[in-house]
Amino acid sequence: MISESNNTESSQLPESLPNPPEPVVPPVNPIEPVNPVDAPDDNASEMPQTLIHPPLPPDEVDDMPTIVLPMQLVDLGAAALTDVGQQREHNEDYFGVTLVMDQQQYPTMAQAKAKGLYVLCDGMGGHAGGEVASRMAVETLQEELRQSWYGSDIWGLPDQSTIVAAIHAANDKIYRQNLDAARMGNGRMGTTLVMMFVCGNQVAIAHVGDSRVYNFSRKQGLNQLTTDHEVGQREIQKGTAPDEAYARPDAYQLTQALGPRDNQFVDPGITFMELSEDTLFVLASDGLTDNDLLEQCWPTTLEPMLNSQLGLEQGVRQLIDLGNQYNGHDNITAIAVRLRVRPDMIQYP
Repeated sequence: MISESNNTESSQLPESLPNPPEPVVPPVNPIEPVNPVDAPDDNASEMPQTLIHPPLPPDEVDDMPTIVLPMQLVDLGAAALTDVGQQREHNEDYFGVTLVMDQQQYPTMAQAKAKGLYVLCDGMGGHAGGEVASRMAVETLQEELRQSWYGSDIWGLPDQSTIVAAIHAANDKIYRQNLDAARMGNGRMGTTLVMMFVCGNQVAIAHVGDSRVYNFSRKQGLNQLTTDHEVGQREIQKGTAPDEAYARPDAYQLTQALGPRDNQFVDPGITFMELSEDTLFVLASDGLTDNDLLEQCWPTTLEPMLNSQLGLEQGVRQLIDLGNQYNGHDNITAIAVRLRVRPDMIQYP
């Protein structure tokens, strides 16, 4: 079964597969976040893949089993929401969620055989260009990946070349529309991109620009999985001290986005991972992540969402409300994706 949900002001997504097993997750003691970069209030940025909330000490974590079993996805849930914010007239964010799932029941547990595609874009460009670019990117990516991945019978994540090809197809479509309309310089429309692929307990993340993906789990804590494609981060990667890099007047200028330039200037960041514990992912536009908002609010939002003490839809709404309360200067979009995994002990027929 394939289900698809695209941008609405309040998207109603199935929070999870039916009748998932309840996770056994003890409470986590809050730990003060560590923020590696002190950025201006209007555009906060962190070091890439920084451990923001440390994992629990060993005596608070279950002993590791003597035999390591492969992990199996037993539940996949998601919720998404976008909001225009407090100061913008138009919402230039756009998202899309596609889920292909087949849940099978066994005597001892449920097995969720699922592919998930989660896409979030933050558009830019005058005269509604950002709205056009972000929607065009999401819809092009969905169509490209339907043909090459989730619409096929092939099991597993798409490889890196398949992901890059889909992103380049989206970039090329927006870029050619800019050329056809004779848009020049800053007048060209464009968009950021964060995209998440799920297949079983395997995950891939791809991004272009400064929209972000975070994950939160009991043992690993809170991590930022993407590195902002902006001048400040580029200078840090060259060896410049963070304070010096973000003292530049152009520190928050994007170094790449979809649409303004051709494919030779689009080099997406792509990461593959395999999950060994229940994990919550959050894809977010910068209207939510500015001012270290997720780093500050994880104890009241992300942790309860992971532990099922807070429903995904309710949690995403809470994130949007916090974004409007503490930021509000930009459009705000969040997609929360929760994966529950268990050791694979099923005796297959």
